Amino acid sequence: MTRFEPIMFGPASRQVFGVFHPAEEDRGGNDTAVLLCPPFGQEGLRTHRFFKVLAERLSRSGIATLRFDFYGSGDSPGEEIEGELDGWRRDLCSAHEELRRRVPAASIVWVGARLGATVAVLAARGGRCDPVRLVLWEPVIDGRRYARLLREQHVAAIDTTFCIPDLAWRRDLVQEPEAIPQEALGTLLSPALRAQLAALVPESLPLTALHDTLVLAGPDDERTAQWAADQQSRHMPVRLAYFSHQLDWTSDPYPNSAMVPADALNRLQGALHE
Repeated sequence: MTRFEPIMFGPASRQVFGVFHPAEEDRGGNDTAVLLCPPFGQEGLRTHRFFKVLAERLSRSGIATLRFDFYGSGDSPGEEIEGELDGWRRDLCSAHEELRRRVPAASIVWVGARLGATVAVLAARGGRCDPVRLVLWEPVIDGRRYARLLREQHVAAIDTTFCIPDLAWRRDLVQEPEAIPQEALGTLLSPALRAQLAALVPESLPLTALHDTLVLAGPDDERTAQWAADQQSRHMPVRLAYFSHQLDWTSDPYPNSAMVPADALNRLQGALHE
């Protein structure tokens, strides 16, 4: 059975919860450790088991792994209404420092998904943390576009689960299509986070040359492909790879949406060695 250790870490005023999966002793010789940066809200809930299984697989392959919940989310202290990108960026660096303390000789790779990937870009750019590589799985690069997706999924969920749907949500979506919601799929968005998403555009996420970056995007995601190309034009060490998977970020598993898709596990585990 894979070993793991629930932990609390970070400054006393902002502790966060994580789970450390040490590398299995009989698979020594691997000098890589992985920090998993989860998505936001329902996407984070939807992928919780996925990242648990991924961490266990990495541990068994000899790679120490730390997964954690940002402040105000999951099992970490704080309220949802306190969540925002600047604080989460600091949480990520705290997680990096904790992983560095536990595996001081390892080269640390950050694997981030959706808004967690966005936070990884922001944290790596700050210079306080030193990942050797970023693996960004469908990063959120357009905050308003992302907020609209969350609103559309929220309205769809209300339409299908309520005996009498709340028509106000659909009416607001039609009347104010660019508005940033206060709630999305059961998760509150703080005023600070709403303002940050409104200001989030591809141009506000420049990569740095301090680490290699692999961007995993859907085959039809032209915006992310263009963002990656723009970074390459700045001579940043970034590579784009297209990747299809059976995982719906915002819903419970349906017949065409696997809980823990094997293809996604294999792709992310393989990304560490490319």
